[in-house]
Amino acid sequence: MNIIAKKFLEGEILLINKPFEWTSFDVVNKIRSTISRNPGIKKIKVGHAGTLDPLATGLLIVCTGKFTKRINEFQSQEKEYTGTFYIGATTPSFDKETEIDNSFETKHITEKLLLNATHQFIGEIDQIPPIYSAVNVEGVRAYTLARNQEDIKLNARKVQINAFELTKTELPIVQFRLVCSKGTYVRSLARDYGKALNSGAYLTELVRTRIGDFNLSDALTIEEFTQNIDELSQDIN
Repeated sequence: MNIIAKKFLEGEILLINKPFEWTSFDVVNKIRSTISRNPGIKKIKVGHAGTLDPLATGLLIVCTGKFTKRINEFQSQEKEYTGTFYIGATTPSFDKETEIDNSFETKHITEKLLLNATHQFIGEIDQIPPIYSAVNVEGVRAYTLARNQEDIKLNARKVQINAFELTKTELPIVQFRLVCSKGTYVRSLARDYGKALNSGAYLTELVRTRIGDFNLSDALTIEEFTQNIDELSQDIN
């Protein structure tokens, strides 16, 4: 067994900057196929520690080999995001995956209202996941039922918001920073924030910048990871 095969089979923690419109499983499959090109590996376990929506980018922790046993450990750690909300409209998916279904008045929205509305989301809150999500409903993913236009009712879940601040406001767009617990849906926060403004809102951009002590600044792109593996293989051969 060569050094590359041993390295990934024994276990690696990979920090990947997930590309826009890739699913988290797309990243896992790409990494698995890239590693598996090495002649010392016939089969290897690869998994991610916390899903990012296709329209989101940013830090994805990917574990290989024996370190896949640590996935739950990483999933439970605090997350940090930056992103943008569009104020004054909603979509069924609470983001740009679906078209705007309702528009709302925004003339009453002031800087003070925008700021004050963030305060009610700090601490432990009840949050209902989006129907366009991977929540399991009697063995079926909620997004499958939603796309089939079936009626869905999801139960609220308790999540912890440690920080929710606006970093720039140029209506109808507001930029934010969020620090939260596992299981928090930022799309749901967009919906609820819009309601708190007596208006509507949906998520237009999301970047995960941190998971626990792991930072996006230390992550590799898919291209960089692939190139690094190819260069290591060439050195060994």
